[in-house]
Amino acid sequence: MSLLSIRNLHISLEGQKILSDVSLDVRSGKLVGLIGPNGAGKSILLKSILGVIDKKDGEITLDGKDISDWPLMEKARKISYAAQGAPVHWPLTVGHLVSLGRIPHLSPWQSTTREDQILTLEAMKKTNVDHLSMRITTTLSGGERARVMLARAIVTGAEFLLADEPIESLDPYHQIQILNILKELTQNGHGVLLIIHDLNFAQKYCDELILLDKGKVVASGQPSDVLNDRNLQNTYRIKASRFLKDGNSFIIADELLNSD
Repeated sequence: MSLLSIRNLHISLEGQKILSDVSLDVRSGKLVGLIGPNGAGKSILLKSILGVIDKKDGEITLDGKDISDWPLMEKARKISYAAQGAPVHWPLTVGHLVSLGRIPHLSPWQSTTREDQILTLEAMKKTNVDHLSMRITTTLSGGERARVMLARAIVTGAEFLLADEPIESLDPYHQIQILNILKELTQNGHGVLLIIHDLNFAQKYCDELILLDKGKVVASGQPSDVLNDRNLQNTYRIKASRFLKDGNSFIIADELLNSD
């Protein structure tokens, strides 16, 4: 079983403390949801795992080896990333952009193989963008881009996928479709660390939740334990009602609490 582990991570940017003493594990076969208010440090945490932001203090390891010691291409075969907002800056076709996810498996200047092309098409079908294969990515809607960028992350075949709010700009049908895809990845042995704001989806799909607030982990564990009334009140500053339907629990925020 592969393990992505963070221990006692501290990060400051421009003199401001962003993350403080953060520890968590993501195991293969698990969908871990990273939740918390805006500005809690969730995206910074993902970027620190990727090495985009240097960790200031603490430890990030992949299978017991410091993340900075992994060769770049080898790390790219182990960890893939779907960025928040799905930014696209190149006038590439969708098919070409998704196929870039296979680069970590190619030698320098090597063209994609027939197998790479098949995997690319399968990833586009999974995310329902295969019909956009010849579209220029800069002409896509936000929701279409999000699904294309997730397809690019999936086609890498990495053991771990980091996804920063991949359902943010999607309609309900595609939100559920993407979450089903992420769940299927974990059932096939991949580990997923997902930033998600919808607490009902979080408790339905995630195996574990990590609740961040002001750069600190304030709760972690089973969704039912993390999403208790105290945490909702202290972290999200809301009172919520709960109801059951078809065996699933739902949370409805129905009162704002004083922010003081």
